[in-house]
This record gives sequence, structure tokens and C-alpha cells, in this order.
Amino acid sequence: MSRKAALYHKGMSGWYQDTDPKALEVFFRLQREMTASQKINLVFELNETLMGSQMAEIRARHPEASEREVFLRMAARRLDRETMIRVYGWYPETP
Repeated sequence: MSRKAALYHKGMSGWYQDTDPKALEVFFRLQREMTASQKINLVFELNETLMGSQMAEIRARHPEASEREVFLRMAARRLDRETMIRVYGWYPETP
């Protein structure tokens, strides 16, 4: 096990504590081997996944919502009330 993996596994970072040290070493190796382009593409993919999940949740909570309303409810999760009203003229009672 690398020194870095050992330090993380011993509790220096909470989210690694339940990870097997061998799996953690593989994770670090894969991270090191990725190019900058691969890393940024992964960030974009994860963002798309997160947005898709949030849109599905909005649709489940508001099945009658139009595409525009789903868009606005997504925006309301990222913008404060004042900005939403100024830009879109709308703010949901519950985002």
C-alpha cells in the first residue's frame, strides 16, 4: 500500500475510512493515469448524471409540470429567490 493510501485509510479523510486499502490504491492509480482531458470529461459526465437525477426527482414530485417549469425548478435549486424573480419572474413555493 502506498504511503498516501495508508494515510487516507488511517482516517485523515473521512470518506475513505470504509474503503479497502487495495481498492483505494487502485483508485489513486487510476486517477494518476488519467489525462487532464479525461478528468474534465468525467466531471462533465458526473454533472449530467446529477442534473438528470434532479430532473427526474422534480418530475416525480411535480408530474403535471411542463418542460419550462422543470427548467425553472432546476434553476431555483441553484439561484437565490431574488435572482430567480429578477431573471425569470418566478419562484416556486417548493423547488
